[in-house]
Amino acid sequence: MVLFGIDPGTAATGYGVISAVNNTISWVDSGVIRTRGDANLAEKLVEIYEKVRAGILKHCPDRVCVEQAFYGKNVHTTLLLGHARGVVLLAAKQANVEIVEYSPREIKKAVVGKGNAQKDQVAYMIKTLVSPPTEHTASDAYDALAAALCGYFNYNSMKIRGIK
Repeated sequence: MVLFGIDPGTAATGYGVISAVNNTISWVDSGVIRTRGDANLAEKLVEIYEKVRAGILKHCPDRVCVEQAFYGKNVHTTLLLGHARGVVLLAAKQANVEIVEYSPREIKKAVVGKGNAQKDQVAYMIKTLVSPPTEHTASDAYDALAAALCGYFNYNSMKIRGIK
């Protein structure tokens, strides 16, 4: 099973791909899609869409695991995040891939064991569990790998309970 995790954002969209075979999880790919700072919103969304779609087509995942919007105090930021999520969901749907969405709290709980974990704790656990060969400077790639890992744990849990 191949899982493609996405941590959407208009300035930086993290992506992470893992493979799970016989309960062995391995890193496949991860990184950050950075949009140009001088680009307008529409240009940023096109860039995110094209790069996410290319990643999905390259890795042919069984599932795309997308982090849901975090509802913070800044409504404008939440709205921009919604735009980025929209193009990510469109890219996955057009590739006919199953889409699952998890809240930041669900992802942190699945990977770290507590829903209020800090970003450095998530990164530490991803390095421990998935062992990406590259040290990422931005947390977005680790967050995306965490979303993929959450998708794997969730899928296995459902399978054990006979839901899948």
